[in-house]
Amino acid sequence: MLYEHLIQINDPNSPLLEPISRAQLWRGLMRRVEQPQEFLVGVEHVAIVARGEGWLKREMLLGALRVEDHVSFEPEVQIHFLTSPSEQHQGGSFTMRIEEPSQGELFVRFRYQTLLPETSQTDSEEDDAKYAGYVKAAYRSTDVDAVRWIRELAETGELGD
Repeated sequence: MLYEHLIQINDPNSPLLEPISRAQLWRGLMRRVEQPQEFLVGVEHVAIVARGEGWLKREMLLGALRVEDHVSFEPEVQIHFLTSPSEQHQGGSFTMRIEEPSQGELFVRFRYQTLLPETSQTDSEEDDAKYAGYVKAAYRSTDVDAVRWIRELAETGELGD
């Protein structure tokens, strides 16, 4: 399954929406990497087990589910998660990319790729294809909530200037 969507961060035509800077947005997205429990329900434990220039490796526990991610990033541009497959999880990838079509007009493009089929040829694949619709809705909802939380963090000064 491939799923991609775009969320507008700053809208110059909306005076009610307080703009945030690219640097604040970046710090908020990195906070989602390093402190996912603030953004995802059910995260019981997070450990950054290795870190280097432009990457980190983390382990998370979500109930009985153990997830290992390799996260690479290009500062203020993109964060890419590669989730290792396990007995509990098929693995996949997830990318958050900042886009700025004009000065100060910020968007984040979210892109998910999993092994879940989107179309069906068998009954079990048909169930998976129906499930894919729910997964896409959950991804979108999680990302909208994440952007909302990043905005709150920016408004309270927790993401700097």
